[in-house]
Amino acid sequence: MKKNFVFIFAIGLMTLISACGDTQAPSEDTTGSVIPSGYVGKTNSLASSSDVLTEGKTVYEKTCSACHGLTGLGDGPASISLIPPPAILADFHKTADDELLFWRISEGKDGTSMVGWKTVLTEDQIWKVISYVRTFD
Repeated sequence: MKKNFVFIFAIGLMTLISACGDTQAPSEDTTGSVIPSGYVGKTNSLASSSDVLTEGKTVYEKTCSACHGLTGLGDGPASISLIPPPAILADFHKTADDELLFWRISEGKDGTSMVGWKTVLTEDQIWKVISYVRTFD
């Protein structure tokens, strides 16, 4: 009986330790993020035309790719020195709605190297970046 308890305890402890370990780039918990009222309900009204995507790509490459990588895999040249590592946008955009993406790009994220871009980029540019990021696989 004591051997079974020790075995079960050891398995439980290993499970807990592995759940706490973070070997992958963090993803935001879209269900736990409290979006400020100024961003709630924001949606991208830009059609994903070739012009919008081209402009979004240009802005993304200038402002985002150093950390998030050219294809949103969190593997940009600056990513190796960032703790925590940049979000993997190729995955994150699939679960994040427009208001969350717009908020994060605008305001950044505390505890990470993600800075807010609202003083550098126009709202239109942020929406174009979001349109472009939504093309990542």
